Amino acid sequence: MTGADALPAYRVWALPGMPEVRPGDDLVKLIADAATAPGLPGLADGDVLVVTSKIVSKAEGRVVEAADRETAIDAETVRVVARRGPARIVESRHGFVMAAAGVDASNTPAGTVLLLPEDPDASARRIREGLRDLLGVTVGIVVTDTFGRPWRVGQTDVAIGAAGVRVLEDLRGGTDMYGNPLGVTVTAVGDELAGAGELVKGKADGLPVAVVRGLPQHVLWDSPGEGSGETGARALVRAAADDMFRLGVSEAVREAVTLRRTVREFTGEPVDGAAVRRAVTAAVTAPAPHHTTPWRFVLLESAASRTRLLDAMREAWTADLRADGRSEESIAKRIRRGEVLRNAPYLVVPCLVTEGAHDYPDARRSAAEREMFVVAAGAGVQNLLVALAGEGLGSAWVSSTMFCRGVVREALELPGDWDPMGAVAVGRAAVPPRARPPRPAEDFTVVR
Repeated sequence: MTGADALPAYRVWALPGMPEVRPGDDLVKLIADAATAPGLPGLADGDVLVVTSKIVSKAEGRVVEAADRETAIDAETVRVVARRGPARIVESRHGFVMAAAGVDASNTPAGTVLLLPEDPDASARRIREGLRDLLGVTVGIVVTDTFGRPWRVGQTDVAIGAAGVRVLEDLRGGTDMYGNPLGVTVTAVGDELAGAGELVKGKADGLPVAVVRGLPQHVLWDSPGEGSGETGARALVRAAADDMFRLGVSEAVREAVTLRRTVREFTGEPVDGAAVRRAVTAAVTAPAPHHTTPWRFVLLESAASRTRLLDAMREAWTADLRADGRSEESIAKRIRRGEVLRNAPYLVVPCLVTEGAHDYPDARRSAAEREMFVVAAGAGVQNLLVALAGEGLGSAWVSSTMFCRGVVREALELPGDWDPMGAVAVGRAAVPPRARPPRPAEDFTVVR
């Protein structure tokens, strides 16, 4: 071939003549009849059929009565990702992150809603195998639904089910036209085919199936099974562990607060100081009186500084306990209880600085003034702990430095007006946290 015939190209057309699909209909026969109608090119080996999930759901009887769409969304949801007013982005039980779990109140009779297919990949396989049996052609199938996308305006169709299509093209390890190595390029072929089909199907034109011809390189010719390369559209769903944007803002805050647990056993893995500094950046956004900045955070990154501090504190605690008349056995037990700081690979000593506090002539107001700064320090420490949890770091706030402030200041060479407000042990948790008993808000709330 020469000229235009040699250029990379494909054709895509919608199938006219598809009737309204109802529960129990033979969807394969309806598609086959539409594709082989007079005047159409028919189907050929290597074609890809792009099928709107709505007709798959209808044929499979996924139409349910629901006076309240929200109830149906709840039933299909495993996790709320983000919420703004009544709108919800959720993770469906299929693993898709999408608006309203794919529950659709349009294109269905009043008083009913349409759910996504039970298993979209299995649905795609049935259509593919049915067309092979009926027409003798080997085609790929992509079942689609409409998604919004983060950071992008508008919606597009994506693949939620697939059969006979290699939905991902992994180009990593290859090179570009300049010889540069490709390190991260994995093309979402399934979604690109879904978008190509949507351009001719439309949303309200009654054209739920499109045919893409000219891209046989993306079609799998073997039957599903080991070695075929068959993955289904599930391969397009990013694993939670790899999802850097798993939560909305308020949900991320709530999850970080929930993740903030006291960790007393740490692995030996070193702590990234940059992560702690990012947590400090969050800590100093806490509220404070009189537009002051009453927080200082001493980061003990060297083992020598941690040992120097903890040895000095241990001597001070031991002396205090002996002065209290404690037995040596009791003293040893209490010292061991505080070893969580010694076992941590990183320590932070938050300090309170009351610079900017107002002077009052009476003790009552002076005490209240200091209490305001102490509350601000606590808010800063809480911000720090939550931010550390967001960085994947465990922590434990221990109050012990508050009982030997002078010793801490001397060991760390701190200014005399820096008031140590406990110490925070930081590291990777060695064991999963124990289940936390529920704390209903009603138990801690009084409404007047």
